[in-house]
Amino acid sequence: MAENNQPGQEPGADETKKNQTVESIQQLGQTTAPTAESNIFCMTIIGQVEGHIVLPPQNKTTKYEHLIPQLVAAEQNNKIEGVLIILNTVGGDVEAGLAIAEMIATLSKPTVTLVLGGGHSIGVPIAVSANHSIIAETATMTIHPIRLNGLVIGVPQTFEYLDKMQERVIRFITNHSRVTEEKLKELMFKTGELTRDIGTTVIGADAVKFGLINAIGGIGDAIAELNRRIEERRGGGNAGNALGGIVQ
Repeated sequence: MAENNQPGQEPGADETKKNQTVESIQQLGQTTAPTAESNIFCMTIIGQVEGHIVLPPQNKTTKYEHLIPQLVAAEQNNKIEGVLIILNTVGGDVEAGLAIAEMIATLSKPTVTLVLGGGHSIGVPIAVSANHSIIAETATMTIHPIRLNGLVIGVPQTFEYLDKMQERVIRFITNHSRVTEEKLKELMFKTGELTRDIGTTVIGADAVKFGLINAIGGIGDAIAELNRRIEERRGGGNAGNALGGIVQ
């Protein structure tokens, strides 16, 4: 008796397709995963930026050791012409956040960051690290001094270390945005606004007014700006300052 297999279809192909569909529903919430190739690499930074210490399993985290190889691969892949970074993060590890920000800032390809929901704490340097930064009108950014968790040794060296790390963050933000050091420190050390902390919560329009972010917008604006910079790069134009985030 002849087997009832369709030409070119191996036994078990239907089952494999079914499993892939189920996985797409579970992972992406949709029946079909996007298959079209794009020249834009999209990277999301969500939850808490995880550093050298593994956070509890109930925390939604972004691990820096996952992002750095992706950025290296995007830099080396000739098919990728631009990088879009979407942020909705509460912050996290300072050194891990600065490492990600430095990686984005030193990419040779056009980069655009989009802050949705929140780009708090160490998310601020990441948000300003691209060639162009956009924030949603309802998104917020919390700017506050560096904090330490765990055992703290009460010696002058501890405070000197904190001060030096604070200066690293301030220097990076001011070098990659239009905000002045005086204004940034004013926002960072403001009292009375945050109930349990020193600092300021900046909403979308204020982030643009203070010079932290370049423009208010959404995903369409971010992709349009990235495509514009890609076209400029193709034409040999200067798509943006190497420092990033500075309007030409």
